[in-house]
Amino acid sequence: MDKPKTFFMRTYGCQMNELDSEIMIGQLLKRGLKRVYDEKEGDLLLFNTCSIRDLAERKVMGKIGQLGRGKKKQLIGITGCMAMAKKDTLFKKLPNVDFVIGTNNITDLDTVISNLLESGKQQIRTDDQFEENLDYLVASRDDKYKAHVSIIRGCDKFCTYCVVPYTRGQEVSRPPEDIEKEVRLLADQGYKEITLLGQNVNSYGKDKPDWKELFHDLLYRLDKVSGIERIRFMTSHPIDITRELMEAIRDLPSLCEFVHFPIQAGSSRILKKMHRIYTKEQYFEKVSLLKEIVPNVSLGTDIIVGFPTETEEEFEETLEVFRQVRYSVAFLYTYSPRKGTPAMRWKDDIPEEVKEDRLQRLIALHEEISSEERLSFLGNETEVLVERKNRDGQLKGRTRCWKKVIFPGDDSMIGTLQPVKLHSCNHQTLIGDLATATSRF
Repeated sequence: MDKPKTFFMRTYGCQMNELDSEIMIGQLLKRGLKRVYDEKEGDLLLFNTCSIRDLAERKVMGKIGQLGRGKKKQLIGITGCMAMAKKDTLFKKLPNVDFVIGTNNITDLDTVISNLLESGKQQIRTDDQFEENLDYLVASRDDKYKAHVSIIRGCDKFCTYCVVPYTRGQEVSRPPEDIEKEVRLLADQGYKEITLLGQNVNSYGKDKPDWKELFHDLLYRLDKVSGIERIRFMTSHPIDITRELMEAIRDLPSLCEFVHFPIQAGSSRILKKMHRIYTKEQYFEKVSLLKEIVPNVSLGTDIIVGFPTETEEEFEETLEVFRQVRYSVAFLYTYSPRKGTPAMRWKDDIPEEVKEDRLQRLIALHEEISSEERLSFLGNETEVLVERKNRDGQLKGRTRCWKKVIFPGDDSMIGTLQPVKLHSCNHQTLIGDLATATSRF
């Protein structure tokens, strides 16, 4: 088996998968391989996969199946959640796959490749336990100003529709000193914004009671890191969003006024069936408290429509929740049965056409509210972290509350915070001009 000289990486799924890919890319570069961005040029093809929905898995299966019919022999590896969910059955379904690595084994990538080259036999590593001594500093990042930082892996909530506890394992918090060290290094490298990642960041530290450092404590620690202008976090479980966290969002200069606050459904009966551990009324209490403490906060959500037994009236409750909370960001899905989850014991009894109709109605409501929100920003001044130029030569970036903004400016502003006066909008993007000739931030 020939030693690979180049590699191609494709990532599916969430921000945690993106970070895992960055860590594996760093390992491959350290091994001496060159990264390419065309799969035809790669000697090694790596697919970091997602299992949250059936469509995500089918895309990967179809793509790798096509590669098996090609003339060029390339080494193919599957990593991520699909590797954990399907394990060695992937070799049967996709015989052209050379190795499978689970979410808890990304540090084994170098060893697996070496064993594959030496033996010529398919390799698999899918341990149930996460290796806590993961070297995050090896990560190779494409973005030069924004970085993902993992603080906790796994999930202990066991929502009935979700495969994450089975593909990512139980919650494991990362030592706060290690997180601070990485964030300081990123600041030294010129990064301006970090996003703290976890399946449930609000659970940080609860699995390590001897630390006596919870999520809000970690935020106060990281806010002191000089050079980091913005801190974001995702994702959150509403049951673990505390008053202390809300007060940190209010008080810490670097902490952005955006909270991913996923309700998943507007009916308390459906929430109980989902095992979300809160009622609609309890959710509203926390939203009201957050808006009282941080009046200018923007909220994001995840919502699943068409969950087993959901009635039209219960879906209307979801629409009403959306109207009342007025989410700025929303990830909206139809229910997708996932093998191995408790929800599989219930009949998927909502017809696909009904699911799709409900989804489109929810999307239309989201677009209506988002349009009203964008119009309300016009005439205001906002802070934008400039990320790059778009194809039209305009500078492009985001506000603290995750809104896209474009405005005219020069390349020297990329990677800086700029005050922008908003005057119009186009679809999802706000448009403005520099409020002053020189950044005030």
